[in-house]
Amino acid sequence: MGLNRSEVLSEERSDGLGTVLSDAPGGVLSDSQGADGYPTPARRVLDTNIVLDLWVFDEPRAEALRVSVETGSTHWLATVAMREELARVLAYPQIVKRLVHREMPASAVLAHFDRWAQLQPDAPKAEYVCKDPDDQKFIDLAVTHNAALHSKDAQVLCMRKRLERCGVVINPAT
Repeated sequence: MGLNRSEVLSEERSDGLGTVLSDAPGGVLSDSQGADGYPTPARRVLDTNIVLDLWVFDEPRAEALRVSVETGSTHWLATVAMREELARVLAYPQIVKRLVHREMPASAVLAHFDRWAQLQPDAPKAEYVCKDPDDQKFIDLAVTHNAALHSKDAQVLCMRKRLERCGVVINPAT
């Protein structure tokens, strides 16, 4: 995913983090139940800015999504390339400053990734291509797994209607 400094430092964040359960498609919790009678966890792909909101910025609007991930209500789908991007972004000076302020090493954020993300193989290229090639891996994975995609990236958000045709809901409520 392509991060630029203004996105990471922005005080004004678009909400990609809903707060209520939804019956929408795209991996969001619904009335479907597993064989054990419990709700099937939602499949979600989280872009790097959303991951930063969860564990670096402690964004209040991300609380419901963080809890959903940490309680198993969400199956967070990711790839090795997504982890590599997160590691690279955690070394950005503005992120290092935030981590130092919170007395949190980058390794703690990566430990959250390692604990909660369910690694998948790289997905084949989706029918729709994002203008930002760094965002394509998130789109491809969401389309392949019919998963919800959480992103604040303008290049992804402008693809909302096209991705809905592939069964991917952008920023559904949690």
